[in-house]
Amino acid sequence: MRNPTIVLEILSEKSDDSSYKYKRLYRNLYNREFYCQAYLNIHANKGSMTPGSDNETIDGMSLKRMDNIIASMKDHSYQPEPARRTYIPRKDGKLRPLGIQSADDKLVQEVVRMILEAMYEPTSSENSHGFRPEKSCHTALSQIQNSFTGVRWFVEGDIEKCFDSFDTMCW
Repeated sequence: MRNPTIVLEILSEKSDDSSYKYKRLYRNLYNREFYCQAYLNIHANKGSMTPGSDNETIDGMSLKRMDNIIASMKDHSYQPEPARRTYIPRKDGKLRPLGIQSADDKLVQEVVRMILEAMYEPTSSENSHGFRPEKSCHTALSQIQNSFTGVRWFVEGDIEKCFDSFDTMCW
């Protein structure tokens, strides 16, 4: 199997060539080394020890379990588990819904994230701050503060429970 670091570097280099067409990306989901790297990326996260809908944690991951995931990818039988819904308290005393994925799904999601990030991050706009490495709402606000020096501004919004109200059947 090819080293994931090398594969990701190649994908990243190809992102600058607008005429290049990525082919056979799915085969990277068959590479155990990607899953090992994904495990290293996520195992230390605070929430990784929270049991998912399958009551397993990332701590219970093994090479055999990774091989089972890869086998199900190869025969196209892999099916993500529904997220386990739980509610965590907010500072105001209300509860916020939280979906917790199974450990296997977290691992697969990290492999896919690594691949997509390698492909799209090099050509992403510096003005885009959402869900990007080293970017956040704080970097967006800093950019606005530094760019809009002659303007007084404020941002107001009420997005309470906005994602709960989207009709997911339209997606």
